[in-house]
Amino acid sequence: MKKITKLLVANRGEIALRVLRSAKEMGIRTVAIYSEADRQALHVRYADEAVCVGPPPSAQSYLRGDRIIEICQELGVDAVHPGYGFLSENAGFARAVRAAGLVFVGPSPEAMELMGSKLAAKAAVAGFDIPLVPGTDEAITDVPAAKAIAAQVGFPILIKASAGGGGKGMRVVNNAAEFEEQMQLAVSEATSAFGDGAVFIEKYIGSPRHIEIQVLGDEHGHIVHLFERECSIQRRHQKVIEEAPSAVLTPELRARMGQAAVDVARACHYTGAGTVEFLLDENHQFYFLEMNTRLQVEHPVTEQITGLDLVKEQIRVAEGQPLPFRQEDLRIQGHALELRVYAEDPQNNFLPDIGTLTTYVRPQGPGVRVDDGFEQGMEIPIYYDPMIAKLVTFGADRAEAIARMLRAIEEYKITGIETTLAFGAYVLRHPAFVSGHFDTNFIRDHFPAGALAPAAPDEATARVAAALVATLLETQKPAAPAAPGEMPGAAASGWRRNRLGVR
Repeated sequence: MKKITKLLVANRGEIALRVLRSAKEMGIRTVAIYSEADRQALHVRYADEAVCVGPPPSAQSYLRGDRIIEICQELGVDAVHPGYGFLSENAGFARAVRAAGLVFVGPSPEAMELMGSKLAAKAAVAGFDIPLVPGTDEAITDVPAAKAIAAQVGFPILIKASAGGGGKGMRVVNNAAEFEEQMQLAVSEATSAFGDGAVFIEKYIGSPRHIEIQVLGDEHGHIVHLFERECSIQRRHQKVIEEAPSAVLTPELRARMGQAAVDVARACHYTGAGTVEFLLDENHQFYFLEMNTRLQVEHPVTEQITGLDLVKEQIRVAEGQPLPFRQEDLRIQGHALELRVYAEDPQNNFLPDIGTLTTYVRPQGPGVRVDDGFEQGMEIPIYYDPMIAKLVTFGADRAEAIARMLRAIEEYKITGIETTLAFGAYVLRHPAFVSGHFDTNFIRDHFPAGALAPAAPDEATARVAAALVATLLETQKPAAPAAPGEMPGAAASGWRRNRLGVR
């Protein structure tokens, strides 16, 4: 047993604060790190100790693994929790943490490396009879040979970066004529994003659902799954709304996918919390996609339906404790939804928006959870992911969870920036989502341009409004002359917005 008494969280924002809270409940002292841009951040104020790790750019701060380990040694830290993003799936950092005599709260570096390569992962799970999408099982660089394989697999196909993620180095090819250009673009993008231009080919599944299974493993060989999350509402291959359980999985399919996820984890001797991702086609056939060797952004929905604290489970596993439950002990209780509240403009292709949280009021009440790292008056920094919060609701069933989410969205007051709140309400009210008949193409198929624009008033409403304006104009006193260049009646405003991207 390796008792953890002091934990450093190598991250920022809402996930840092979320990990710190669980550590505090466990009686563990905590250390936060922060960049100069995050000096006033909530996680910095919450931790027992906090150390500035560098300038705002992440490469000079949150990605400075060497400096983070130095801080651990200076402050007598026992363990490092990486959160997600930044160094969370960096095998080199995990290895350096362990070499320094510290506990890394996560899987082994070897498991990270194996599952970090999509091709290596596919090879590792081949012996467990896990369904794989038809395609190549090794990297390919020869364009004519790749084109011939694509024709054999059958168009449309997907070219994917082996070291990829987040939609980078990924290209859909509809026919042979466009294959060479798309492959060159995929290789170039993969090289730029990951320093590795290796790509492979898969059959493109046109209308898939994105289903992922949460797994937990300990150092004693015990691995369980904590059921599924539906993550099909996405923009740019990145999730916006998640729920647990899925609206379409039968108990039999859930059991098969859960066992497949456990087998994937077993293939790499996985320890800690991880997620196995699958594609589910229109015929409910599932295919292994990849494994994320870290805590997921959407882990709260799993916590809500299982009653478990995944961060505490991670810490206990890292201490060498066995899992206190078996698969047969776990049950799904109720339904949970998560909306990622991003500082983005859904009506402008989800472009990030930066500025000040002029108003910031969280929703409250039964079944509502907000994981965030901001408060009113704070700036949304340009240097990091634009997620403000994770809004989570829980209900006895899916209908109640949706109703609570709609109520929570209405209560959530944010001004000064554009957010994805209105988009979330749009999705949850859409017949395709309500019925459960949707896939990863929801935005393409059901979110037309201008969908969130205010509805035009009907003719009768317009006449009433015009009459009211006329009455007000008649009763008002004469206004002072407008200043040169100012519209008559224009009110002075101190409201200032900074936007990222062209409107």
